[in-house]
Amino acid sequence: MIDTRGKDTSPNRARAMPSGPDVSVRITEPYARMVARDAYFWAWPLINIYNRRLAFQQAPRAGLMNGVLPFAPLNTLSMLHDYIEPEQRWVACPNQDVVYGAAIAALDETPVVVQAPDFGERFWVCQVVDLRTDGFAELGSMYGTQPGFYLLARADWQGEVPKGIAKVFRTQTGTAFIVPRVFQDDTAEDRQAVQALIGGIDLYPLAQFDGTMKQRDWRQLPRLGSPTGDSGQGETRWVFPETFFDQLPLVLRDAPPLPGEEARYAQVMAVIAAGQKDPALKQAMTDEAKRADMELVGPLLQFRNWGQPLPHHWSSISNSAAFGTDYFTRTAVAKSNILVNAPRETKYYYQDLDASGARLNGARRYLVTFAKDQTPPVDGFWSLTLYDEHHFFVPNEIRRYSLGTKNKSLQSNPDGSLTIDVQADPPPESRRGNWLPAPKGSDFTLYLRAYWPKTAILDGSWTPPAVQRAG
Repeated sequence: MIDTRGKDTSPNRARAMPSGPDVSVRITEPYARMVARDAYFWAWPLINIYNRRLAFQQAPRAGLMNGVLPFAPLNTLSMLHDYIEPEQRWVACPNQDVVYGAAIAALDETPVVVQAPDFGERFWVCQVVDLRTDGFAELGSMYGTQPGFYLLARADWQGEVPKGIAKVFRTQTGTAFIVPRVFQDDTAEDRQAVQALIGGIDLYPLAQFDGTMKQRDWRQLPRLGSPTGDSGQGETRWVFPETFFDQLPLVLRDAPPLPGEEARYAQVMAVIAAGQKDPALKQAMTDEAKRADMELVGPLLQFRNWGQPLPHHWSSISNSAAFGTDYFTRTAVAKSNILVNAPRETKYYYQDLDASGARLNGARRYLVTFAKDQTPPVDGFWSLTLYDEHHFFVPNEIRRYSLGTKNKSLQSNPDGSLTIDVQADPPPESRRGNWLPAPKGSDFTLYLRAYWPKTAILDGSWTPPAVQRAG
C-alpha cells in the first residue's frame, strides 16, 4: 500500500505486482497473433532502418551503388555530385532538387563527427534521424549552423569531447541515418559551382578527428554492386515477415523503449520467447505478420489513405521526423516516403487526386496554377515532383521529374500567376518550360516540397492549389 506521503509501506509490493508478463504462462495462438500483428505494424520502420544498416555494413568502401546511389561502410559518408538518378529503388520519393549524401552511423560502436563547410547563401540541411526515424540534430541553413565540426553520440557515451567540436547531439538509439541535402539549380554552371561546397561535407569516426577540414572530390567515387535485389518497380524490400520476429529482439535492444513503451516491449518479447519454444506458435506469428504487411502496411503506400486532410484533396503531416509514439503516422511515412525532414526543415504535401476527387492518371491533362505571389512561401526552395504509382520517377523524353525554384525555364502567366502543365504528351512549344511529364495511361502522384518553410506554411494558412483537370 501507499501512505498519504507517497511512501511505499509494502516492501513486497514489487514482487506481488510484477512489472511485465509472466513468461512461464502458456499463451494461446489467437493472443500471439494479436500481439504479433500489433508489433509488426509499430516496429516496421525500426526493422526497415536496421536492415538498411546491415546493407551499409556490407559496403567495401565509399562509392555509388549501381553507379547511382551513395553507399558507404558504417560511420562513413558517400555523396552524389549531381541529382539522384531516376533508376534507384532504395528510397521512395527521391527529389531532384538537391545533391544527396548518405551515411549510417553505428553509435553503439563510436560517436561520429559531421563536418560542415561554409555554404554561404546556398541552402543546405543535414538530416540526422535515429532508428525510429525521429530527428535528433539540427544542422542546416534554417538553424544558422556555422561551418565546423559536430558530434553525434549515443546518450550513454561518456567519452571526452575534443576541442574543436562545436556541438554534441545525442540519441538513445545505437543506429543513426544521416542524409545531407544541398540545393542545386538545374544548370550546368551550378552543377560546377556546387562541387567545391559538397567536397567539404564529410562524416567519420571520432578517432579520425584531427581538427582539420577534410576535402573530398565526390565525382571520383567508384561504382559498387548492390547487396540487395533491386529489380522491381517499387522500393527495395527492407522488411520481411519471415525474419521479422528473429530480428526484433536485436532492434529493440538498439532502440530502448520511450516513456510508456516499457509494457509494450515486455509484451512482445514474452510472445517472441513463447514462439521460440513452440514452432507452431512461431509460424502463426509469421503468418500474422504476412497478413499485417498486406492488410495494414501495404495500403499506406497511397497518400490518399492517411495524413491530415487539406483543401483540394491534398494531405500533409505536422510531426515529420518527430513521430514519438504516433505509430500510425510513423509507419505510413516509412512505407510511402521514408526519411522525411523535420517541419522546420521541410513541409511536404501529398496528392493522389484531382480537384473532383478522381485518381490522377496520365490519360488526362491537368493544370496546377499558383496565383500571383502565391507559390509556396519559403526561405529555401520549393518543387512539385511527379511520381509513378510506386513513388519513383517516370521515365520521359526530357528527363524532367520536377519543377520549381531550381528551374529557370518556368514562365509566369500575363497576370503573374504560374501554371504547371501536368500531362503525358508535350504541350504547345510555348508551354514546354512549364511541362511536368506524366506516364501515359497510368496512375501517378504529385508531391510538393517546401524547404525552410515560412510561417504561412507552418501555421497552415497557405495550402497548395487544386489540381484541375484540363482534358
